[in-house]
Amino acid sequence: MNAKPYNNAPISRSAMAYVLAGGRGSRLMEMTDRRAKPAVYFGGKSRIIDFALSNALNSGIRRMAVATQYKAHSLIRHLQRGWNFFQPERNESFDILPASQRVSEDMWYLGTADAVFQNIDIIESYDPKYMVILAGDHIYKMDYEKMLQQHVDEGADVTVGCLEVPRMDAVGFGVMHIDEHDRILSFLEKPKDPPAMPGKPDKALASMGIYVFETKLLFDELRRDAADPHSQRDFGKDIIPHLVKHGKAIAHHFSDSCVRSSFEQNAYWRDVGTVDAYWEANIDLTAIVPELDLYDRDWPIWTNSEITPPAKFVHDKDGRRGQAVSSLVSGGCVVSGASLRSTLLFTGVRVNSYSVVENAVILPYVHVGRSAELSNVVIDRGVQIPEGLVIGQDPELDAKRFRRTDKGICLVTQNMIDALNL
Repeated sequence: MNAKPYNNAPISRSAMAYVLAGGRGSRLMEMTDRRAKPAVYFGGKSRIIDFALSNALNSGIRRMAVATQYKAHSLIRHLQRGWNFFQPERNESFDILPASQRVSEDMWYLGTADAVFQNIDIIESYDPKYMVILAGDHIYKMDYEKMLQQHVDEGADVTVGCLEVPRMDAVGFGVMHIDEHDRILSFLEKPKDPPAMPGKPDKALASMGIYVFETKLLFDELRRDAADPHSQRDFGKDIIPHLVKHGKAIAHHFSDSCVRSSFEQNAYWRDVGTVDAYWEANIDLTAIVPELDLYDRDWPIWTNSEITPPAKFVHDKDGRRGQAVSSLVSGGCVVSGASLRSTLLFTGVRVNSYSVVENAVILPYVHVGRSAELSNVVIDRGVQIPEGLVIGQDPELDAKRFRRTDKGICLVTQNMIDALNL
């Protein structure tokens, strides 16, 4: 018997959020050599996965599960430390579900749908009436309660979270072809000529990888799909197209449930899946009025908050002044006679005297030696930058030493530093 919400209680009270967090994110290059994409740092204190989980929590969902697979230790450790406050006595739960050959001794998760199918028995033990399936690797703020409400009101078999994008930008997405009532007529995976939205010939509707199902129907679909030898065990390639053809699939517009503070004018969603996109989204936060408001206390981004001292700025002489302009500096950082501009420092970074840092995203516990000059860089966690190192001024030299993108952003890891033989 499915648990029923109290009269007038939000639908989220009877829902479970299931986050798919097993992907590597290979376009982030060396940043995902040791961690899955959802575990990549973002915004000074958070990890990427914190956004999907915070959206669920802020939406009123109190049952969550995270399916992990690729190099999951960093992610699991973060979840254990930062998301361990759920209380079973309050009808709350938080499960971490690594691929563990529970169905077959030689079978990992074969796809996004299989990552749910293999854990049906665990989900059934909580008896949620609705399932909210989420991708764990995007940056956005969204009230899932509104999407759940649309799903119930429409009597849908599946409701798909969708984002309006310029039509020809949709070639890299799964695209929904909808009618004027938001019913999905067809689902096209990375089409060369994406169908336009009704009344908006220059826009297409791209899937966000967010799905709402009634739990029983989802389980029936997963079992049907698991019995199909031709299936790729994937929501976007198999489950959703089947329901579009044989059931009622509804598109939910992100603009209808996007959470915005008074400082946010546009609906904000980012896939930070490349080094350039990752750098740009982090640097955007240093703007006077950034497009994403992390200071919104009505919709906080929950995370594992390390116990750190305040950031510290020391020395006040010409050429050796600890200062930061248009920058975000996290706890435990020491800016010792160095100059920062349009830079984001994660926890515990130290930047030493006479260094100049601009347009930089510097991950936790990096140590920047004296007289370094860094610009247009992403520095991975724990890197020791030698004294006097210059990055961002000589494109040819940078490309030989580091991972330099076509847009001129350099990703720097400790292995790259060790190979310099300075």
